[in-house]
Amino acid sequence: MITQLLRVLSLADYNTRVVMFGTVTLGIAGGVAGVFLLLRRRALLVDAVSHASLPGVAAAFLLAVTLGGSGRSLPVLMLGALVSGLLGMGCVIIISRFTRLSQDAALGIVLSVFFGFGAALLGIIQKMRGAQAAGLDGFIFGKTASMIRSEALLIGIAALVVIVLTAVLFKELRLFTFDPDFAAGDGWPVQRLDLLLMTLVVAVTILGLQAVGIILIIAILIVPPAAARFWTDNLLVMVLLSALIGALGAYFGTGISAIAPRLPAGAVIVTVLGAAFLFSLLFGSSRGVVRAALWSRAVNRNTLRQNLLRALFEYEESGVRHGMQEQLQYLQSVRGWTVRELRRAIRMLARSGMIYHVSGQPWRFSETGSGAAMRVTRNHRLWEVYLLEHADVAPSQVDQGADFIEHVLGETLVAELEAALPRFGKALPTSVHSLSNADHGGGG
Repeated sequence: MITQLLRVLSLADYNTRVVMFGTVTLGIAGGVAGVFLLLRRRALLVDAVSHASLPGVAAAFLLAVTLGGSGRSLPVLMLGALVSGLLGMGCVIIISRFTRLSQDAALGIVLSVFFGFGAALLGIIQKMRGAQAAGLDGFIFGKTASMIRSEALLIGIAALVVIVLTAVLFKELRLFTFDPDFAAGDGWPVQRLDLLLMTLVVAVTILGLQAVGIILIIAILIVPPAAARFWTDNLLVMVLLSALIGALGAYFGTGISAIAPRLPAGAVIVTVLGAAFLFSLLFGSSRGVVRAALWSRAVNRNTLRQNLLRALFEYEESGVRHGMQEQLQYLQSVRGWTVRELRRAIRMLARSGMIYHVSGQPWRFSETGSGAAMRVTRNHRLWEVYLLEHADVAPSQVDQGADFIEHVLGETLVAELEAALPRFGKALPTSVHSLSNADHGGGG
């Protein structure tokens, strides 16, 4: 088993090399073109185009047989699929643009009608004598393992053209994808760029019919960019990652299928891509679920710490001196905490050395804690003043508004607040009311 695995992964077999070349180049092309399709929110268009290509395959077969040629010629079948796919895409655009139907309704209509017509043509072909139609329905589910050298080269060359065109027009496609209105206003040929992007998508879709079939081709174009989206917000990096994910999915999927011949390669490729998407969904460094959960936990802990620091600062600022029990009751009433939440916050500050207490005495700030509490309170009150003077927020709503934002105020924003409020840049008044009064000449 291990020997066979190494033989497959090292591409020792000729047939494995041929199939691997075709699927990997297709995965790269699908990953590159799919990024712009995903960002343009046209993912389902691939499904419509792939289903719309079926009658083209059947019609090309019938036409070739009628003219005395070979109905099994892949270039002929792909040409028919391309024409039919473009026709289906055009129907979607026409229906959504010139009728009151939404685009998803247009996609559903085109997908079902074209696929139904193609299935009917396949039924006719299967009953033809001498038509050599065996295996033609492999375009529905793919027939990767039977790929020959000429077919792999055709897929590779066409995929290379798609990749090169995307690289050459990367700047234009980026602008068109993110801000088509600005691109149109700046004189860019938006309609032609849109047509070019859709043509690239149709080309990859038609190429993928041989590898994964009509049903699964959408995964080649959508899953790699969707997985890459969890790792980065940079478009160029996203395109490269998407191409890498598409290539690795095709490589390992084809390898697994070669080791276990009963597993169809197209389905295995899509399964591997699905596993890559799941991994990215969970552990992606930009938008992964685990990262988001850790970030949310860290923000909640930081918010709890800062709220307790400010509450303790205001307690000391009030000048009231009670025992620990009264202090804890005050903190609970001010913040609305439960006993468990308060104990958790106190435990975090105590462990970090910001507060301490001596045998039943109230909690006190250490030198580090005192400085941190002053900064938190000062930032909160600076934001309160800004909301009062520049945002016209009602005084009764100021404290709540400041309570939401103070925990994410960075040094740059604090500096901007100080510049906008020079009279309070270094001051630390006792409350929002004193800030308001100070601005109008009152005591502070």
